[in-house]
Amino acid sequence: MKKIVILGGGYGGVLTAKKLAKKFKNNKEIEITLIDRNPYHTLLTELHEVAANRAPEDSIKIDLKKIFAGLKVDVVLDEISNIDFKGKKLKSEKATYAFDYLVIGTGSKPTYFGIPGAEENTFSFWSNDDAVALKRQIRDMFTKAAKEKNAAVRRSMLTFVIIGAGFTGVELVGEMAEYREELCKEFYIDPSEVRLIVADMAPKILPILPDKLISKATAYLKKLNVEIVTGAKITEVGKGSIALGEKNVVAANTVVWTAGVEGSEIVGSLEGDVKQEGRKRIVTNEHLESVDHKNVYVVGDNIFFIPEGETRPVPQMVENAEQAAPIVAGNIEADIKGTAKKAYKPGFHGTMVSIGSRYGVANVGLPGKLFMLTGFMAMLSKHAINMFYLSQVVGFNKVWTYMMHEFFHVENRKSFLGGHFSKRSPNFWLVPLRVLLGGMWLYEGIDKLQKIWSDPNKIFLIPAAPHAVDASSAASEAVNAVKDTVDAQSAASAVSTAKEAVQALPVPNFVHSITNWFMDLMFYQADGSYTFLAKWFQIGMVAAEIVFGVMLIVGLFTAISSIATIGMAVMIWSSKMASTEMLWYAAAAVACIGGSGSTLGLDYYVLPWLKKQWKRIPLVRRWYLFTD
Repeated sequence: MKKIVILGGGYGGVLTAKKLAKKFKNNKEIEITLIDRNPYHTLLTELHEVAANRAPEDSIKIDLKKIFAGLKVDVVLDEISNIDFKGKKLKSEKATYAFDYLVIGTGSKPTYFGIPGAEENTFSFWSNDDAVALKRQIRDMFTKAAKEKNAAVRRSMLTFVIIGAGFTGVELVGEMAEYREELCKEFYIDPSEVRLIVADMAPKILPILPDKLISKATAYLKKLNVEIVTGAKITEVGKGSIALGEKNVVAANTVVWTAGVEGSEIVGSLEGDVKQEGRKRIVTNEHLESVDHKNVYVVGDNIFFIPEGETRPVPQMVENAEQAAPIVAGNIEADIKGTAKKAYKPGFHGTMVSIGSRYGVANVGLPGKLFMLTGFMAMLSKHAINMFYLSQVVGFNKVWTYMMHEFFHVENRKSFLGGHFSKRSPNFWLVPLRVLLGGMWLYEGIDKLQKIWSDPNKIFLIPAAPHAVDASSAASEAVNAVKDTVDAQSAASAVSTAKEAVQALPVPNFVHSITNWFMDLMFYQADGSYTFLAKWFQIGMVAAEIVFGVMLIVGLFTAISSIATIGMAVMIWSSKMASTEMLWYAAAAVACIGGSGSTLGLDYYVLPWLKKQWKRIPLVRRWYLFTD
């Protein structure tokens, strides 16, 4: 039995474990274990949304048990305090874990550069707990300031300083600037009393981005009334104050530290056991193995590796973890099977930063060919990349949840779509429309049913074939060649004239051509008469009108029923048999798709029960084909 242990449930650890589980899913001699002190994976790039109350606290947490449901990964909740590389063991206060292969992906923690008071008197911002604590602090300061009479104390309560003007700091201060408006309105505080400061020792914000994007970001922050302090040597952080340079001491009850990171505590304790560079990152070879221990691999922020042709180590960002994970998993597999290993050759696709919920800047594209984006397009790229990552971790389940939080359940127009899709109204307003729509389809179905009942062979829902000719005329033509031939085109013209008489909705030629091709294939004989399929198609259409009409009336599977009636309307329209009334049918069906049966309908009882049964199916859990 080979034991593979992944230490850390961050971006790199989770993806590596999933890749390994896929590679060894049928190998009973491989045991895969992931150890983390938390039962959830945290989306660290979205911490600012929780801190500024844009997203719920649980929206950035993903249950590790859910991630690995149905996969060959054993999740262990524990905090490792020591790694014995020679003995191949991990030790905690309560247990010891043996390994044959170890993957270190414990991430980073804040670094304070030895500045007096920085660690003791600031809020860190590097975990879910940090985001929740800051969220409570912000609200607590507004609550107290609303009652405070002393102007100086009140000013200190309403001053918020973010140290670090990189991606994390800028995203946080941008989000807080939007949150300020809500809090000021709630607590009756003049927005001009609230100071938001983002400060950095570097000469400019977001130094990794091109100057053009830096200028755009700076201008937008100023538009949000954010004070930017750059080139400021931070000498000390006191309790309730911070020195931004020798003479600029700012009184602030809330100082948030986002100025830099270093290796996690467990990695920091390995000094002497593994070679480290660049703020306690583990030096690896091209295969992402520790240069000191060939059975130990490193993933994510813990990697210190300079790719061939580069002068700087790989960056500490999510895409590094995404690209490193399959390399690590593949090289462990290669080591076990005795095949050649692959070198890590990352190709990064750029970076992006959101400044609040509706604006961002991005420098993205292909390796070596990046494009600068701002505003809507930058935010679109950020959300697309986030959803791509989530699709790898928990598939449809988390992508759906993310879309709900970011696009459809957003308050105060905090969406890059402007809030147009987040407006919600009670579903009971749709009940009359749903019942009326169902009643109309039911009426149409029953009316047609009477015609079918009287003559099942009479086809009236499918137009006559364009090439159909009168049978008696054809016979007469065969007997008497002298008589004028029957013009098939005239027959088709007569059919067309009849259609125009009922004012059919216009249909593009290419759509009608496709429809004619399909009907000619399925419903027409060579002589223009109908096939047996035409009869059964007509019966099926009438039955569908009745069935879906009843389902809409009683509110059962209303989403499916609504979409099905839209499909029927499209079929009728494409055959040039739809009157203008069909527009109403289609529009009403679109309105009824989103949960109209959950009020005064059977969906209220049936869907929750079915949802429980659905989630019990192994394939559904394996591919995350459910919503929470």
